[in-house]
Amino acid sequence: MTGAPPPYLPGHGLLAGRTAVVTAAAGAGIGGATARRLLEEGARVVLSDAHARRLKESEAELAAEFGADRVAALPCDVTDETQVAALFDLAVDRHGRLDIVVNNAGLGGTADLVDMTDAQWDKVLDVTLNGTFRCTRAALRRMKAEGAGGVVVNNASVVGWRAQKGQAHYAAAKAGVMALTRCAALEAAAYGVRVNAVSPSLAMHPHLVKVTTPELLEDLTSREAFGRYAEPWEVANVIVFLASGYSSYLTGEVLSVSSQHP
Repeated sequence: MTGAPPPYLPGHGLLAGRTAVVTAAAGAGIGGATARRLLEEGARVVLSDAHARRLKESEAELAAEFGADRVAALPCDVTDETQVAALFDLAVDRHGRLDIVVNNAGLGGTADLVDMTDAQWDKVLDVTLNGTFRCTRAALRRMKAEGAGGVVVNNASVVGWRAQKGQAHYAAAKAGVMALTRCAALEAAAYGVRVNAVSPSLAMHPHLVKVTTPELLEDLTSREAFGRYAEPWEVANVIVFLASGYSSYLTGEVLSVSSQHP
């Protein structure tokens, strides 16, 4: 039986006055849903994505709804350190501070290990793990210098805990994101910054449908306790919780947004 998602919750001003950066935030996936939820909770948001056209469209849509003074955007390829630095500089230059960073950028793919090329492995690891490293490093450097605390939320995956055929590169990258989160949290606690991660299983969006077979989607959905996939905004709700004061004593944690946990 497939259950219906719960009603969409209104914002409660949990993040009023905060400045947030969200990577891979263009479109209808978790990043776009997170950017919207952060705005609904009162934050100012700097969007980024490697897809400049989609990013411009998302910026225009959100600026029209929430105000151009609260929405900015800059294309960013997280594999390029210069672009990463420019993204975080924009947030600080425009709003004077950096409070929240959501590292959502990631890249998947399907290939059995015996057929996987070095290029396939390297590309997934560079975007998903190294990109999260670059953005976390950039965030912590600025938050440490500001001395006002802050929050980093990384997007991991249940695949980082459990095995899935054809996902060796993606699983390794997401397991690395989890380990990076825990280590960064221990270091950042010294200057009042929290670092946590979400670990979704299956959040449906148009891009996923394009790159995944119906058979695999049906199999993955059947594993879910509620008999359905998550809406991207349901994952975004947990990210908002981790970014807010309601999670003030949580750091180094990986929250499974699913029944599929280790």
